[in-house]
Amino acid sequence: MMKPYYSFQYQRIAFVGLLALLLPLFFPHLLTPLGHASPSVFSEWNAPKPRHLSLLKGALQRQTSNVQQFNIWSPLADQGWKPCVESIKPPVLPRKSQGYIQVFLDGGLNQQRMGICDAVAVAKILNATLVIPHLDVNPVWKDSSTFTEIFDVDHFIKVLKNEISIVEELPEEYSWSTREYYATGIRATRIKTAPVHASANWYLESVLPVLQSYGIAAIAPFSHRLAFDILPIDIQRLRCKVNFQALDFVPHIRALGDALISRLRYPPTKTARLGSEYLQRTTGEKDEQGAGKFAVLHLRFDKDMAAHSACDFGGGKAEKLALAKYRQVIWQGRVLNSQFTDEELRNQGRCPLTPEEIGLLLAALGFDNSTRLYLASHKVYGGEARIAALRMLFPLMEDKKSLASAEERAKIQGKASLLAAVDYHVSMHSDIFISASPGNMHNALVGHRTYENKKTIKPNMALLGQLFLNKSMGWSEFQRVALEGHKNRQGQMRLKKEKQSIYTYPAPDCMCRALA
Repeated sequence: MMKPYYSFQYQRIAFVGLLALLLPLFFPHLLTPLGHASPSVFSEWNAPKPRHLSLLKGALQRQTSNVQQFNIWSPLADQGWKPCVESIKPPVLPRKSQGYIQVFLDGGLNQQRMGICDAVAVAKILNATLVIPHLDVNPVWKDSSTFTEIFDVDHFIKVLKNEISIVEELPEEYSWSTREYYATGIRATRIKTAPVHASANWYLESVLPVLQSYGIAAIAPFSHRLAFDILPIDIQRLRCKVNFQALDFVPHIRALGDALISRLRYPPTKTARLGSEYLQRTTGEKDEQGAGKFAVLHLRFDKDMAAHSACDFGGGKAEKLALAKYRQVIWQGRVLNSQFTDEELRNQGRCPLTPEEIGLLLAALGFDNSTRLYLASHKVYGGEARIAALRMLFPLMEDKKSLASAEERAKIQGKASLLAAVDYHVSMHSDIFISASPGNMHNALVGHRTYENKKTIKPNMALLGQLFLNKSMGWSEFQRVALEGHKNRQGQMRLKKEKQSIYTYPAPDCMCRALA
């Protein structure tokens, strides 16, 4: 039973959220003058109405049984697997390094994370010394965070000291080998022809001669440039050792993440939510139901994600035009409008779930309005109005801004990679992790939580697409079908298949059958 404080908060937030959702229905021209006055803000996005009003009404009136609560919050049973990342034979460093390997990594935090793991493996294959990878500026988020600003370098080197040689900087004789140097012309020491998912033999045949001739080789681009298959077991295990053991975030990221976790597990019971006391670590009384538990939702509904798809998200013609323009500016025509209709895309499970839709799924699975839900997301396309329905369903939803003070967030503010790192840390320590749509963070956390046997809910995109297209379906039927369609999508072990990522599916390459 909810405490009086939370009951009041729920009623207030629900009323405000409902008002925000219904305002455009009764006053359709209210924002028109602002739209003309500030086209960069309002012309590209009209606050969408709830697209599933009947389901939303049913979800808001839902009653969650104790059995549902027990089932959803129960941890995964032992699935008979354990981590295996140590080499079969004791690792031995080569007597002489073949030279220095540099890699330049693009993408966001989790794509770069996978690239770092591959870079270590390539250095091992070549018996080379790895230079701490260079992280390129993200073209979408404009983030210039370096490896040392995100990851604990000393820990990284210590964990891998018996596997490969690592240096933070090149010696003076190779100081000319920079990103700027390779951007100004064709250079003999740059490898720019590495195929996607290249084999170990390709590196031995194509990169080793460059190392032997010049003492250094710079590989760019490097993302996804090492195969997931047909590699020695020790190389596979080394990749997982990097991912799951060597890559630790810098202390201030871990400290902030731990503070958020503490506040999610032990929320205040008497002080005002925005009072200064709330911004301190607390060990208040646990709720009677779901004591100390919380779930993380990675919403992944940013403008980048929306632009990549050709789905309709309820923002009307203006939104479609804005996304098409954004797509052209960012990708110069490499991402085109789909030949499929919105209905066809949804039937195929190719449309990102909106905040409203993922909220309805969570409600159907048994999360109630007392659930402590942490929202891991860099920026939601459409802002607060877009998540109004989700907040109505889960009034205790939190994020970095609501849980931490501006002073605590100062070191990560405006840094997409550091913000994502905090979310990753919190996600790894949550009771349940849910990602609204597939992506690099989803893949990274699915693999990491599989490695630690933690519950992870993976939405059935095709099923949900079909359910949301059925406008005559009532709440009870939606809940029944959604529950049935997700009973085996909550972290059950999935063995890696050919060409699948070892970082998403660490078994069987980096996990062993546990002895009974």
